Amino acid sequence: MRIGVLTETDPGERRVSLPPDAIASLTSAGHACAVQSGAGRSIHADDDAYRAAGASVAADAAEVIEFCDVLAAVNAPPPETVARLAPGSTVLGLLAPFQNPVRLSALRDHQASSYALELVPRISRAQAMDALSSQALVSGYRAALVAAELLPRFFPLFMTAAGTIPPARVLVLGAGVAGLQAIATARRLGAVVSGYDVRAAAADEVRSLGARFVDLELETREGTGGYAAAQSEEFATRQRAALAPHVAGADVVITTAAIPGRRAPLLITREMAEGMPPGSVIVDLATEPRNPEYGGNCELARPGETVEHHEVRIWGGRDVPSQLPEHASRLYGANLRALIELLAAGDKDDEILLGSRVTEGGRIVHDAVRRAVEGASAEGESA
Repeated sequence: MRIGVLTETDPGERRVSLPPDAIASLTSAGHACAVQSGAGRSIHADDDAYRAAGASVAADAAEVIEFCDVLAAVNAPPPETVARLAPGSTVLGLLAPFQNPVRLSALRDHQASSYALELVPRISRAQAMDALSSQALVSGYRAALVAAELLPRFFPLFMTAAGTIPPARVLVLGAGVAGLQAIATARRLGAVVSGYDVRAAAADEVRSLGARFVDLELETREGTGGYAAAQSEEFATRQRAALAPHVAGADVVITTAAIPGRRAPLLITREMAEGMPPGSVIVDLATEPRNPEYGGNCELARPGETVEHHEVRIWGGRDVPSQLPEHASRLYGANLRALIELLAAGDKDDEILLGSRVTEGGRIVHDAVRRAVEGASAEGESA
């Protein structure tokens, strides 16, 4: 395979799809790789590091596009890049298939085959390709650091001659990979941490990290693939009412509850935020910059902004893994390398490839994505 790596062009994106260590593995396996000059600058990987890994370094994007039959990307490439690919090329990346109808349509119309790492089935054999989990790990760690930076108080307990400083009280809503990493990091920083999730299985995971599990005594909501199920508005209203006193008693609330392709559940209303102590912090990882109407877990959160309301700071996440680009790229590159190796094996009917394939032969072949893109097109026409 001839694999190409371009400099990512989306605003705020600092990751590279394949860092030098991933390139070295691919070239050792017999693949040819071309990397646009400067693609690894944000992770401090210069062109010489890529050459040492066995890649050729291209002067510009056009040279990479002309060379490759597989484009390894972080984000879905823009239509102008897709238009320059050879027909029948393959694109791999975090394509945000439910939020990117224009870019998905460009891949379809250009006869490109594309695979979205977000759609890789959550089965044991696919764990090495689970980019959602690897990037959520980065986001959860970063969320705890952001909260500690914004909070005008210490996280840990201090007992000094000048008096005792009590530890910060941190509440994490959502105990998936991001939430569990936020819990673990906040605990390492010395905070007293509680965690909540609608999934019953999450309770033991929260407790295993030394945090207290918040039991709201509501029915559990198990979804598929390790995610929570979508909730009715009646359930969501009861959930918020039960959460309100726990939110009011926290110095920091970190929210991580997201359902791929759906609006993020509203967990913290304006009134709940107003009930928090002055100086408190909300860190919302569920804000969606591509589709602001998807909202976040907090009613007041805005992607990429820190909003202050009633002396409470609300930080809305945007491109959070890119804020730690070196390790985010290293983890993502390992995920992408594993998918490339599976693709190179030649079994197009493999369940992992079938589950993550979005476009092929001029069609959107993933049913759920096709419905989303067609729905977005219909809304655009009616507007």
